[in-house]
Amino acid sequence: MAVDLSFFRSETSQRLRSEGRAEGKAEGKAEGRVEGQAEAVLLILDRRGLPLTDEAVHRIRTCTDPDTLHHWLERAITATTTEELFAQE
Repeated sequence: MAVDLSFFRSETSQRLRSEGRAEGKAEGKAEGRVEGQAEAVLLILDRRGLPLTDEAVHRIRTCTDPDTLHHWLERAITATTTEELFAQE
């Protein structure tokens, strides 16, 4: 019994694969930016000598919101405690 595989060679199939690759690439870039921001926050706090609890490190590393991480990155420059870093305005 032969199976018709023509769909997998069709223009529609090629377009769907291409769209899937582009979507995956964009998601990977976004995840990489978020991870980079989290590591930058941790690096700044470490270089400034601020003590970090395991909970604070976990909170920073697991944050997936780029806006929050950007806010923390800005605060990491001047914060004197992690509580100040995480404080709500």
